[in-house]
Amino acid sequence: MLRVRCLRGGSRGAEAAHYIGSRLRGAFTGWVQRTFQSTQAAAASQNTCAADDKAASPVPKDCLVCSYNEWDPLEEVIVGRAENACVPPFSVEVKANTYEKYWGFYQKFGGQGFPKDHLKKAIAEIEEMCNILKGEGVIVKRPDPIDWSVKYKTPDFESTGMYGAMPRDILLVVGNEIIEAPMAWRARFFEYRAYRRLIKDYFNSGAKWTTAPKPTMADELYDQNYPIHSVEDRHKLAAQGKFVTTEFEPCFDAADFIRAGRDIFVQRSQVTNYMGIEWMRRHLAPDYRVHIISFKDPNPMHIDATFNIIGPGLVLSNPDRPCHQIELFKKAGWTVIQPPVPLIPDDHPLWMSSKWLSMNVLMLDEKRVMVDANETSIQKMFEKLGISTIRVNIRHANSLGGGFHCWTCDIRRRGTLQSYFD
Repeated sequence: MLRVRCLRGGSRGAEAAHYIGSRLRGAFTGWVQRTFQSTQAAAASQNTCAADDKAASPVPKDCLVCSYNEWDPLEEVIVGRAENACVPPFSVEVKANTYEKYWGFYQKFGGQGFPKDHLKKAIAEIEEMCNILKGEGVIVKRPDPIDWSVKYKTPDFESTGMYGAMPRDILLVVGNEIIEAPMAWRARFFEYRAYRRLIKDYFNSGAKWTTAPKPTMADELYDQNYPIHSVEDRHKLAAQGKFVTTEFEPCFDAADFIRAGRDIFVQRSQVTNYMGIEWMRRHLAPDYRVHIISFKDPNPMHIDATFNIIGPGLVLSNPDRPCHQIELFKKAGWTVIQPPVPLIPDDHPLWMSSKWLSMNVLMLDEKRVMVDANETSIQKMFEKLGISTIRVNIRHANSLGGGFHCWTCDIRRRGTLQSYFD
């Protein structure tokens, strides 16, 4: 979703301890600090990826849900809908995840639909994307259309909705389990409703279905005075480990997690806090290992336009947002590839994302990738890697905040649970 969508990280020993301490000192309660330190130390240590003795439970024979990574052969996928998409109200958490040049857009159109002509083109692009996926032998499922302009109120806040466009943001598939993320934007509080029909069908086929604790999204979850008036502010705050979301209660978007078999990587971002990460770590243990990584990113929101794992031992790493823990991957024998600079023009509206959606690709298997038809540079990169490109134009759909990975949630990939870091 991004991906880091922009509107959408260490080393071992003393260096790791210094890195962790500089970000946590005085910022969190004792238990959060101890949890983060132990988790990060595990990720950074030489033996961090030692295999667990306990094997994951086998997937039921007739279950339609089974996916362990980002690259096994794709058999079934959910593709989002742009229909009825609305601009979210310009609240503090939205402001912290958008670029200043678009703040006027949010102030003017918050709570209303996105521009009709643009939305119409985005809808057509996603329909064509679905047709191409079907032509590649993939089963495509779609969420329900919902009127996202309806106002709602909880005891803690009022808002309108946003969309059901980015299933990657709200759903994380781990083995035969579908995990509904709690989210962090108030405009996305009820977004799960678009997917409930599908999830019930998968549950009835034998899948596990987990809903993470729903946050109240009360004012205490957000730093109401978060200072982000310049890119310099954003870089400084991110380097200090300060984000618009607090540790008041767990929150996370599913798109801040990315899977590599038994190992799952996550970033602390504007929408995912340490409490949310710790909930996931405990929930998935001992069968899966959750590792915190971080980046030189002024506006972290979603990992897959910053760090996109595309195969066993192969990862795309954004050159503008270097990973602080990249040695963990290199020492495990992984190949780290820096994708080329995106080609999207400056005048194209990206209300909720950055140009780096060019690397937000969807792997159909290890040798096939769905990539933007306009991004010829990254197409050539994949071809040099021996990966065939399936080219689709979703330039207008990009404006809503996501690339191919964001617009999809892989439900079933043909493969088994493996460890790639042992």
